[in-house]
Amino acid sequence: MALAKPPVQDNAYAAALALLDRVPLIDGHNDLPYVIRKDAKAKGDVAIYDLSRVHAEVDTDIPRMQAGKLAGQFFAAYVPPNHPKPAGFALAQIALMRAILKRHADAFRPGLSAADVEAAKAEGRIALFMTIENGSALDNELDALDAYFDLGVRLMTLCHNDSHDWCDSATDAPRNNGLSGFGKDVIRRMNRLGMVVDLAHVSPKVMHDTLDVTAAPVVWSHSNAFSLCDHPRNVPDDVLDRVAGNGGVVMATFVPDFISQASRDWHRPAKDQYGKTPEGMNYAKVEAEIESKVGPRPKATVAGYCDHLDYLARRIGHDHVGIGSDFFGWVNPDGLEDTTTFPNVIAELIRRGWSEENLTKLAGGNTLRVLRAVEAAAG
Repeated sequence: MALAKPPVQDNAYAAALALLDRVPLIDGHNDLPYVIRKDAKAKGDVAIYDLSRVHAEVDTDIPRMQAGKLAGQFFAAYVPPNHPKPAGFALAQIALMRAILKRHADAFRPGLSAADVEAAKAEGRIALFMTIENGSALDNELDALDAYFDLGVRLMTLCHNDSHDWCDSATDAPRNNGLSGFGKDVIRRMNRLGMVVDLAHVSPKVMHDTLDVTAAPVVWSHSNAFSLCDHPRNVPDDVLDRVAGNGGVVMATFVPDFISQASRDWHRPAKDQYGKTPEGMNYAKVEAEIESKVGPRPKATVAGYCDHLDYLARRIGHDHVGIGSDFFGWVNPDGLEDTTTFPNVIAELIRRGWSEENLTKLAGGNTLRVLRAVEAAAG
């Protein structure tokens, strides 16, 4: 991975920078804590990793987040599927994020409510929201949600790439025909606490089950439109058609295989029937074999990404679209290489005729509305 290419310096890009100076920009998903955890040198030590310097080998650090004009960032405590000690792993990742907040208080403030984003914007800092990515972290204990909330967690992705005891994944065989009874209790408890329900990674049946149960808006923190790219992690139209009624937000993601159908199709030999990499596969070797047979992997682009935003805005309305990069130190689309590139999205949409009102909603306004609604529904 290399640093982002210089942006197109035109009137649209200048206008994008000016807009993001005025309004808060929120990114719904970033896996930096896991990147730090698996870094060969740092091994989860925030001080050794040193976020204050540019890490050109990946995509996220403080200098580039600031250059990208972020005011709010949702960081994930990712829990690998089938981890033998999911709660312990989640707690270790939460501790890592708390260490980021302590060591880099000049750059971050705790993100506990919508008000923290606005305060961070005024201070020139970034509101760091802690999330859990994979509800297996509960260890099937409903009260664990209360403990995670008290530690500062404000969003939970219900599962990851594998189904678990109470929630079916979009990329695995179903085990519960959607949400189990316990899973529905999880939604109700999250509503009561004021924790955002995240439907990225879940099966369409879980999406519908959740929309039937929830008393608050939900989000898809890093998912795109299935109609434009048929990856199972993307959101089908019959679900999209329920988003406005819920008041939720689909935060479109930068993952190439979720943007580009050509990239998705190129990767099929490296994926199982559910669209994920089989456990133990030598991914680099398989990719090299694919390239030798059919040529280089097709690239996703910022223009292709904005096609998803256009589609979502037309289908569900400008009030229900956001940004969820899913930066995790891997290959990213052209024009979306790292956290400096968020203004490229705004600039491309300005070129397409999006109004300042709708750009403000996309950048962070819709996410702030969801946060306020979730807070109001709690109790």
